[in-house]
Amino acid sequence: MQYDTTTNPWQIKSQEDIYDNPWISVTEYQVLNPAGNPGIYGKVHFKNIAIGVLPLDENMNTYLVGQYRFPINQYSWEMPEGGGPLGIEPLESAKRELLEETGLKASEWTELQRLHLSNSVCDEAGVVYLARGLEQFEAEPEETEQLVVRKVPFADVYRMVCNNEITDSLTVAAVLKVQLLILEGKI
Repeated sequence: MQYDTTTNPWQIKSQEDIYDNPWISVTEYQVLNPAGNPGIYGKVHFKNIAIGVLPLDENMNTYLVGQYRFPINQYSWEMPEGGGPLGIEPLESAKRELLEETGLKASEWTELQRLHLSNSVCDEAGVVYLARGLEQFEAEPEETEQLVVRKVPFADVYRMVCNNEITDSLTVAAVLKVQLLILEGKI
C-alpha cells in the first residue's frame, strides 16, 4: 500500500485556544480524522525550542545536571539543557545554557541531532549539541533552578542511559549519538 506523504489527512473543522502562558499554549481542534470520522485533537504549542548540550572534556568526562522536575514529580540527571527563543539561533541558546548551568564555555561546537520530543500531542522541537574545548567559569543558574552539577566519565553516563537511570529524551539521544561517534572513531 502506498501513502501520500505530502497531504495532511486530518481536516480541521474548528479550533479553540484553551490555555496560554509565556511558554506554551493549548489548542483544541474539532477534526475529521483520516477515516473521515469526527473527533477532537488537542495540541500543545511550545514557544521555545528545547536545547541540550553534552559537554565532553579531553579526558572523556561529561557534566550532568541534577534537578527535581516538576512535571514528572521526580529527580532527574540530565545534560545541561533549557529553552531557546524561537527567533534566536539555537547555538546561541546552547552556549547560554551551558554557561548558566555549569559555568562552562566551549571553543568547539557540533550539532548532534534535531528531534521532535512528543509529536503525538505537541510541536516541541529540540536540538542537541556536543561541546568540546571546555573552560570553567562561574555558573549562573536561573531562580527556578536548584541544580547539582556532577563531572562524570562518559562511559558511566552511557551505562546510566542503558540502565534507565537517565530518561530525559534529549540526554538519551545525545549520549547514544556520541557513543556511536566514539565507536565509529569520529571522537
